[in-house]
Amino acid sequence: MRRHLASALLREGMIMTATALRSGGAPGDRRVLAPGTFWYDTMRRAGQNNFNERDPETLDVEAWIDYWKRLRIDTLLLSGGGIMAFYPTEIPYHHRSRYLGDRDLFGEFAAAAKREGMRVVARMDPNWCYADGAEAHPEWIARTADGQPVHHPEVPELFRTCMFSTFYTEQMSAIYREMNARYDIDGFFTNGWPSTGRRPAWYNTEHQHLACLPPQEFYRIYEDRVLEIWRLWDGIAKERSPENVYVGNLGGGIRAVTDVMAIAKVAGWFNADHQGRNNQTPVWDCAQQGRVAHAVMDGRAVTNVTGGYANADPFWRHTTKAPEETTLWMAQSTASGMVPWYHWLGGAPDDHRFRRTGEAFFGWLAQHERHFRNTAPVASLAVVFSQRTNAFYRPPGGGDVTDYLQGWYYALLEARIPFEFLHEQNLTAERLKKFAAIVLPNTAMLSDAQARAVEDYVAGGGAVVATFESGCFDEWGRRRATPALARLFAVEVAGLPFGAAQGEHRHHRRGHLARIEGDHPILSGFGDTTLLPYGEFRLPVAPGGADLLSIVEPYAAFPPEMVYTDTPRTEETALSARQHGQGRVAWFSGDIDRSFWLSTNGDLGRLMANAVRWALGGRQPVRIEGQGLVDVFPWRTQDGYALHILNYTSPNMMRGWVRETYPLGPQTVSFEVAPGRTIRAVEALRAGRSVPFTQTGTTVRFTLDGIADYEVAALT
Repeated sequence: MRRHLASALLREGMIMTATALRSGGAPGDRRVLAPGTFWYDTMRRAGQNNFNERDPETLDVEAWIDYWKRLRIDTLLLSGGGIMAFYPTEIPYHHRSRYLGDRDLFGEFAAAAKREGMRVVARMDPNWCYADGAEAHPEWIARTADGQPVHHPEVPELFRTCMFSTFYTEQMSAIYREMNARYDIDGFFTNGWPSTGRRPAWYNTEHQHLACLPPQEFYRIYEDRVLEIWRLWDGIAKERSPENVYVGNLGGGIRAVTDVMAIAKVAGWFNADHQGRNNQTPVWDCAQQGRVAHAVMDGRAVTNVTGGYANADPFWRHTTKAPEETTLWMAQSTASGMVPWYHWLGGAPDDHRFRRTGEAFFGWLAQHERHFRNTAPVASLAVVFSQRTNAFYRPPGGGDVTDYLQGWYYALLEARIPFEFLHEQNLTAERLKKFAAIVLPNTAMLSDAQARAVEDYVAGGGAVVATFESGCFDEWGRRRATPALARLFAVEVAGLPFGAAQGEHRHHRRGHLARIEGDHPILSGFGDTTLLPYGEFRLPVAPGGADLLSIVEPYAAFPPEMVYTDTPRTEETALSARQHGQGRVAWFSGDIDRSFWLSTNGDLGRLMANAVRWALGGRQPVRIEGQGLVDVFPWRTQDGYALHILNYTSPNMMRGWVRETYPLGPQTVSFEVAPGRTIRAVEALRAGRSVPFTQTGTTVRFTLDGIADYEVAALT
């Protein structure tokens, strides 16, 4: 009987989806729809209860509803099914919680949330199934190369499912339709799928060949499957109501490999399951995720999950994270344009400290909600985010491919220069024209069309700052005979990347040096030296043109008696900086961005910041002067403008958790508003006070007396 029901649900859904395809194109395709069309475009606060198998015995629904009411959430996500059903499912091989009994925990909780006016989204997990399903449908299961089923490493009774199997297209579809038929829900969210990281390690028997494909071929097949399933599940969500939605799991931040731009073209809502940082992650990791999401969603719905629990390494998932860290994570979500989504695991917590953190931050958000309705960022600088470089580039010397972008991020924070991320697929004339300058952080992969767009951008008055192997490969990772931007950089490449061999002293990474040969704004601040640190690796270029910085090749670091060079000067340039018509171009032949990130050598950071300031040529709409390391997000809002300032100043900035706030002193702000716009009030929302200001023409000036962890200056 249960098998018959699943088949009937599947057949019915196929007919409905086919009808939708005939009548209006692919389900979920929102490329032509404006922001604000659907309810999820206007949500401001979300919460999640992640049930465990024992929760049906003890979970107090009304107590949790009361908590979420205090947080004034718009949307509540509740565990529905996939691995495990928290309702009395009739779908074969859909494992019911052993403690469910005759209770319908999902239905009870969803109905209570609806009574309070909350939207309800079912949290699903398609990644695992139990043994009965694996035995009945061996084709569902991912297997090792020798054919063995893949078990969960901590819960071995669970079997890994394969996304290329019918578990995704048939079993999960039947589950969604069963829930659609029973409950007043507004959509579905899948935990852990799709991954934005590196390629999966295992596949079902039919698709074992995928493991052997070259990356370029694999990612085309993988991304096609992701889009196929996304459209299918979004179409099923909309069978209940055109306003319903499917939302996948799109975390990964700057490490994302899967093409999030392609997904954004069919996704109504981008969710980043980016809940916290591990022991070696910088504090700004969440803000980077927000920049990535905004770069592909163009103002449409973006949420970010924040775990209230201790998601460190090691995990303590039923204890509370430091409130200072959690608050700053939610502040980063908000500042970068994402909607914060607060999350707890288990329905009967012993540790209740997480509650106060959520109440305080969400209460403040609700109080000032009108100032968080962003319409566009205010920045004249874009940093290119290249997923193809993530996927296909292998850094000389090893290490993480994101080190180049991390170096730029850190340097721009120190320089207090506001910026956006620009996805590589938006390297077009239309997108580029809004920026005074762009940064290519070793953007190694560029198509011919992208390279032409960059050249045309400079010819039209734009500015480019680039490093190392930018443009040395095409979009599929094939090294070019001549780098795509060599003419723009006015250099002739003379070989492959070079770095000193480390030998016995691998822990002593020997970098190149650069000798100052002339005067230039990029070289300001180095008055008492003629020698500067440079990149660990460089791209050799033909001699000539070394009128600003010349290369000094690495020499011995040990023993001290041998720390010198017989070649203190060369004719090879380390920096090509020139006016190109109305535009400007600066190219560093070395990986100074990566080397800055690995070393945090301030001279490298100064070189990078100086290059950006020179490229901008004073075209910087927001300036902030003061002490401390801050991340700055200026926005246009429906009511005016909002300047978000995040205080990262902490001994735990680079690892661990922020456990104490180190307040900053006065911060002086200059903010350019649109011509003809008169500002009537400036308010510091976190401090809860009005701020004196002056306006001369389009320039608004004011001073914030101080900043604790986070401040938002609202200009109306």
